[in-house]
Amino acid sequence: MCELLGMSANVPTDICFSFKGLKERGGNTGPHKDGWGIAFYQGKGVSTFKDAQASHQSEVARLVSDYPIKSNVVVGHVRQANRGRVALENTHPFTRELWGRYWTYAHNGQLKDYKTLPVGRFKPVGTTDSEQAFCYLLSALADKYPNGPKSKKQLFRYLLKLSHGLRQLGVFNLLLSDGDYLFCYCSTKLHWITRRAPFGKACLSDVDVDIDFSRETTPNDVVTIVATLPLTSNESWRAMTPGQACLFKAGELMPL
Repeated sequence: MCELLGMSANVPTDICFSFKGLKERGGNTGPHKDGWGIAFYQGKGVSTFKDAQASHQSEVARLVSDYPIKSNVVVGHVRQANRGRVALENTHPFTRELWGRYWTYAHNGQLKDYKTLPVGRFKPVGTTDSEQAFCYLLSALADKYPNGPKSKKQLFRYLLKLSHGLRQLGVFNLLLSDGDYLFCYCSTKLHWITRRAPFGKACLSDVDVDIDFSRETTPNDVVTIVATLPLTSNESWRAMTPGQACLFKAGELMPL
């Protein structure tokens, strides 16, 4: 399996603290040594960093964990390969254009019979079940809404229905974003926490690093972090239930 990391915030925020914890799970405190990647939305653009090496040993991962890239939405992943060889083209997250926006996706799990999923014009570059499922989702959305959906609620409700279907093929935990919204679907394990004033101190579980968020934030900041397993040892994370989806915008939980 793999591990996911996502962020939704109401102000441009760096994810250095959380990523320091996640990258340790890529070959040190966890077995996910087969590559890693992280995407940062900045306006309509997205910056993506990937490496087929274990994140724990990657100099690029070290750079990302120390350099405060400000973003409102982040999608990250550390990989333990099960479908597709260890290679850059098979590392998550994956990004494609739809309706004039970049969509970014990361998956944790393993699917059977995934090669039968129709992908339309969204052709996989690598050989993973994850990328095939991503192309399938975008193809289904494009077919359902050729000119784009009338509302985002309509869109994400249909995405929830599609996710339920993919869950029937195996384990399907995912993060998906268009740069405004962060859609999270739980098949087995996914947790989240929203930090807002009054901010306090947080301690990572995988490395001896802590931070006092009250010194790094303003009283108006709202930041939600999503991870496969909680990244901190002294905070209360919310566990999602199998078949549940959460939708975040600007750090806030939105109705579905």
